[in-house]
Amino acid sequence: MAEPLLQRAWQALRKDTFLQILLLGLVALSFATHTPLPAYPGLVDWPTIAALTGLLALTKAVETSGALHRLGHWLVAYMTSERAAALCLVSAAAVLSTVLTNDVALFVIVPLTLGICRITPLPTTRLVVFEALAVNAGSALTPIGNPQNLFLWQLSGSSFGGFVWHMLPLVAVVTLLLLAVTALAFSSRALEATDPDTQHPLDRRLLGASLLLYPVFLVLTDLHYAPWALVAVLLCLGVLHWRVLAQIDWGLLLVFVLMFIDLRLLVGLDTVQHALAGWALAQPLHLFWAGIATSQIVSNVPAAIALAEFSKDWKVLAYAVNIGGFGLMVGSLANLIALRMAPDKRAWISFHIWSPPFLAASAAVGWLLLFAM
Repeated sequence: MAEPLLQRAWQALRKDTFLQILLLGLVALSFATHTPLPAYPGLVDWPTIAALTGLLALTKAVETSGALHRLGHWLVAYMTSERAAALCLVSAAAVLSTVLTNDVALFVIVPLTLGICRITPLPTTRLVVFEALAVNAGSALTPIGNPQNLFLWQLSGSSFGGFVWHMLPLVAVVTLLLLAVTALAFSSRALEATDPDTQHPLDRRLLGASLLLYPVFLVLTDLHYAPWALVAVLLCLGVLHWRVLAQIDWGLLLVFVLMFIDLRLLVGLDTVQHALAGWALAQPLHLFWAGIATSQIVSNVPAAIALAEFSKDWKVLAYAVNIGGFGLMVGSLANLIALRMAPDKRAWISFHIWSPPFLAASAAVGWLLLFAM
């Protein structure tokens, strides 16, 4: 088993351009920072990696059980058109991300979408792209919707309701804009299942165990026991259906490990720190544009942490880094998760057709709400 897994990992590495870029970036930053190799593991947020691994395993278990295939058939029966299906899935992604966080919402919605697309002629890649945009929009609403909000909420000292009230205008306008674009991007063509087999085999034991493990895993992760929760999940799934573990996207986990190392090395460069210090971030408008721009380089979570060192204006910073999740795929880790889960390896091209214009529109909305009203 080990040899096929190694071969599969090597093949994935050869085909994964983004992973190769991260490796090259690691080499360049290693020379630029002179950081010793033993220090690299300390740059990785291992609880986050553990949480991501557990979610990948549980999602793959639910998918392997056949439940998503059956649920897809059931949903298709109620979706009259391609546009209706897109609006339903995009709305569900946005709503789930407000309470389950953006990455967990993707782990629920994207596999379901892929299951539906196997039995209908829906444009898979475009749907996944819009779901990535949806979780970035929806998760901006609450302090628990994404990591940058959680960090800024703790920094602000604001109440849960106060944080939501501040973010509500931005999220409402951006979500309505996204739904309008979704309606235009998908046709009114009638939706019919191309696979009439609704009696797809269902592994009830695997499905039941996965659904029981989901809330337990999330609660333990929230209590900061993610590594122990991961061990429990891997042991249970290994006993029930060990092939599930072989099907986990281990390449995605390596991408996240490398991103933690690369981005933290980059933010730690003296030139980057001096550049940030020279942006006059005490001025709210400068902070707003800096948050959006920095997110395109180091992702919105590191951007929030780095910029908070220069300004405590959490209201402006929260708008900026959440808007910054749109644009380039590195703007938000949720973008990377969605694009890695898409079956089309060129999905990043489609993403960058839709996302930058949406970034521009969202930035205009944020500027109007913060500075012109």
